[in-house]
Amino acid sequence: MTHQQQETTVYTTPSDREIVSERVFDAPRERVWAAYTDPELIPEWWGPRRLTTTVDQMDVRRGGAWRFVCRDADGEEQGFRGTYREVTPPERIVQTFEWEGMPGHVIVDTVTFEDLGGRTKVTGTSLFHTTEERDGMLASGMESGLSETHDRLAELLAKLGGRTPAHAARGRGRALPRRPGRRPAGTHTRVSFARLAQPSGRRPGSLAS
Repeated sequence: MTHQQQETTVYTTPSDREIVSERVFDAPRERVWAAYTDPELIPEWWGPRRLTTTVDQMDVRRGGAWRFVCRDADGEEQGFRGTYREVTPPERIVQTFEWEGMPGHVIVDTVTFEDLGGRTKVTGTSLFHTTEERDGMLASGMESGLSETHDRLAELLAKLGGRTPAHAARGRGRALPRRPGRRPAGTHTRVSFARLAQPSGRRPGSLAS
């Protein structure tokens, strides 16, 4: 595998309801797993650079809930939430993904972590309810947003170097209860569809697959 392939996220559509992304990171699997499961690390890489991400809730276990809030430079917020359906450290996470701006449109994201001997191949599969929803996501520009997110993750992994949090080394995620005083899921300040989207007016897509 070439250096260029290492730094590129590749997208495919193996079925009419799926989007699959693949990226190889120059870091061991335990470190990559930690970045996905440690609520203190999520804000360092989750989402495009123009947004600030806050972890409102993150309980990395089967049946646990997660909710992230992204805020732009104008203070506008957009919330994302879901439930962990499967957590198999450090190999696989299955979770639902829902943008609170369009409630009821739920995606099932499966992320696998393949050990390549010091490097890690992360494969994300997003399963949509309909082909139309899948095609809408593709048309929204999600590829550029996710590629930028992966770039940020690669930068964080390089910064972490040989440091892997103890909970990740033991193959476990961390739980962060809902922050006191935060709005409950689904009750954040609503803004227009276009303002929530990418600068081109496109809808936000699945960012962490």
